Amino acid sequence: MDTSPKAEPGSGSGRIIGLDIGGTKTHGLLLQHGTAAAEAVAGSANVQNVSPAQAAANLAEIFAALGAGPVERVIAGSGGIDTDDDAAALRALIAEQVPGAVIDVIHDTRLILAAGESPAGIAVIAGTGSVAWGQAPDGREARSGGWGYLLGDEGSGYWIAREAVRHTLRRMNLGLEPDPLAAALLPACSVRAPEELISLFHAPATGRRYWAGKAGIVFEAAVAGSAAAEEIIEAASRHLAGLAADTARLLGITGPVVIGGGLGVNQPLLQTQLRQDLERAGLADIRFLTQDPVYGVRYLTAGQAPRG
Repeated sequence: MDTSPKAEPGSGSGRIIGLDIGGTKTHGLLLQHGTAAAEAVAGSANVQNVSPAQAAANLAEIFAALGAGPVERVIAGSGGIDTDDDAAALRALIAEQVPGAVIDVIHDTRLILAAGESPAGIAVIAGTGSVAWGQAPDGREARSGGWGYLLGDEGSGYWIAREAVRHTLRRMNLGLEPDPLAAALLPACSVRAPEELISLFHAPATGRRYWAGKAGIVFEAAVAGSAAAEEIIEAASRHLAGLAADTARLLGITGPVVIGGGLGVNQPLLQTQLRQDLERAGLADIRFLTQDPVYGVRYLTAGQAPRG
């Protein structure tokens, strides 16, 4: 897929905007001659999650919040950038906000690796969705997962919440009373009985983002001692470690592994389990992001420019 710039720099202003476009939000960063000058957050601009009109509106909000003025370059990392057409569609939406700017559209995993300040290695996203992407020192790339929640996204927030729903429904089918995990899930979803979860899960109003937002219930239940919740988290970790291991095998590298995404950064139980699973797979250099992925743009523009 060609992610190279489509235009020559127009302003020479030194103003570069980075975008991290996730499943639930878009995080924007304005760099002025390499220094962070402003940040802004708006809704998702990923057209796999919102309509093109909503994506355009959210992008307009981001650029307005970052301030008026000429922009030399935009680097946008987004999920769902799997083909040249995907990149071109997002580039066109961004170009409406910054005519004349160079616009690089890359997969959001590349921001993860850059935010970990590594020119080569494996990036793993454990958030609303899940994916691993890697780059070898010689520039070869490989990827595992990232097919979306209908085809995969194992170990993601959506997957974890779905497994909790399945667990609750399975107990109902067996004639068992709700266990601690099920007892926590039902009120969090504003339902009184397990069977109500079926229609709720398939309702148009409760899509991918709604259920990904319920993953925290599983982690809370695990901390409280739920064996079922612990098993779901362990399974999620195995899936995520498998994505990283597959990518490492394809590239013939052993790391580093840079982990981002809301779950990967904010859930200590998952981090502990994932570190163990990755080490068992022979991947010992494991880094959990300590800065937001959009800050990877600063690393990319300091000489590690995106390559298509």
